[in-house]
Amino acid sequence: MRLRALLTCGGALALAACSASGPSDDVASASDASGETPFASTYSPYPGAATALVGATVFDGAGGRIENGTVLFADGEVVAVGDSSLAIPAGYTRLDGTGKFVTPGIIDIHSHLGDYPTPSVDAHSDGNEATDPTTPEVWAEHSVWPQDPGFSRALANGGITSLQILPGSANLMGGRSVTLKNVPARTVQGMKFPGAPYGFKMACGENPKRVYGGRGRMPSTRM
Repeated sequence: MRLRALLTCGGALALAACSASGPSDDVASASDASGETPFASTYSPYPGAATALVGATVFDGAGGRIENGTVLFADGEVVAVGDSSLAIPAGYTRLDGTGKFVTPGIIDIHSHLGDYPTPSVDAHSDGNEATDPTTPEVWAEHSVWPQDPGFSRALANGGITSLQILPGSANLMGGRSVTLKNVPARTVQGMKFPGAPYGFKMACGENPKRVYGGRGRMPSTRM
């Protein structure tokens, strides 16, 4: 008992000394460098030929509709949108969009792709840390499966080009979300939208009541 007491006192004194002296410059600089993105994005646009899509009906995302429109793409981005008078730089590959409709990519702000893949098996169903109603410390990006077939279907069938992946609704505080580019990648960092802020999932009402009330524990009501 005496030895345990001495060890406890020694540990307390050491912690107090650390607190008084503050972190070393190396530790402080490492902490500052990590910021809010300890798992930084490694996304980069795919290389490709500069392309002009011509002759399509273009919806510009701001309420405008352009008949016989032209859209220029280069370096993984839309660089210009206009009507048939828009100049096409030399070297651009032309694609005929006659009879087609073009819209901006859709941003899905509430998605569980990757955390609940489709088709799904238990090994990849990781959207809810339903062991406690308050889990702000968990991150959706840690359980995203980049090879979820749902990503490619969302792009091909729905035009989804970016997604915010959220934890599920079992918990009052479900954890941190992550914003992804809908591109094929081996890791979630290869999909992370550069510079996008993190979000936070909270849920009230029926889902936490159902999950935890059914176990005879809080929250079982909205109180």
